[in-house]
Amino acid sequence: MGQKHSDSTRFFGKKNIKGAVITAVLALSFFIPTPYYLYQPGSAEELAPMVTVEGGDKAEKGTLMLTTIASVKASNIYYLGYGFVAPHTELKKEEEVRGDMSDDEYSRLLDHMMTSSQHNAIVAGLTAAKEQVTVHYEGVFLRAFLEDSKAKGILQVGDILHSIDGKELRKVDEMSSYIQENKKPGDKVEVGFTRDGKAQKATIDVVKFSVNTKTGIIERIGLAMQLENETRIENDREVKIDAEDIGGPSAGLMFSLEIYNQIAQGDLTKGYRIAGTGTITMEGEVGQIGGIRHKIVAANDEGADIFFAPADLDPDYDTNAFEAADEVKKLGYKMKVVPVATLQEAIDYLNKLEPKK
Repeated sequence: MGQKHSDSTRFFGKKNIKGAVITAVLALSFFIPTPYYLYQPGSAEELAPMVTVEGGDKAEKGTLMLTTIASVKASNIYYLGYGFVAPHTELKKEEEVRGDMSDDEYSRLLDHMMTSSQHNAIVAGLTAAKEQVTVHYEGVFLRAFLEDSKAKGILQVGDILHSIDGKELRKVDEMSSYIQENKKPGDKVEVGFTRDGKAQKATIDVVKFSVNTKTGIIERIGLAMQLENETRIENDREVKIDAEDIGGPSAGLMFSLEIYNQIAQGDLTKGYRIAGTGTITMEGEVGQIGGIRHKIVAANDEGADIFFAPADLDPDYDTNAFEAADEVKKLGYKMKVVPVATLQEAIDYLNKLEPKK
């Protein structure tokens, strides 16, 4: 009896230990990070509550909507597993999303992209409505490092460059021209910049680097960085855009349409629910974006009748319009995809549209 009791105790003890190990492994797996992000359809948000133009008219029979993508870090293997089975879900490696940027750098980049997008939209929308806008250039924003750059580890994404070798720097073109005309690979330049509002200086080596463009590979001399103009705009009509926590540049086209619609005579929407996406330049040119298939789903979920997609102008690089139309066809949606290359094309399309019955 005693021996049997002892064997039984050992048997149950082994089962308990095995169960405890499995439980511990499962518990720990919650804390094991994965190098992936999940991308899914986000939302289609009405723009009239976000955009206010001084003296403008928000009355409309339909609505203009920006579209978003929901992205979340696959913080454990359970999120990752969900990503493999959930509908309309795409997995991307972390390096595809943010490269090797730190959290601070990535946050500064997203903030800049949205601010820049809003400035571009204000200029494009007001200009289309024949309003006066003045653009002030106030430095150069560091967006990314190219492979050959010697500035990495010295500068950071989000730094704003204000001078080069003691000369004031306001625009990207000024920096490129100065280096091309005065420097050769191996020379050094002193760059003045601000980071989080603090002025600093750094010495950086000039390098020769390659850039892959639509017309082929081009050899250049410079600091091998992706740069953008830092701007401030001045306009007669005050325009306020409150996008809350929506980041990135892809709402530019729809912001500019909403600004124009609040100023122009009549109502562009004509009773339709109009969604869309695309970057916008100050000149009103519409650019390609990522994740347009997710945005098609988000727009359809909000009952969109029309979806503006960036036109595919370069068959070797551009795919937005094709992917948008393909997703609508594949999912059996009734929404009409309208490719546009400029803000004016979108305005012209809506002006010619018959009111919704």
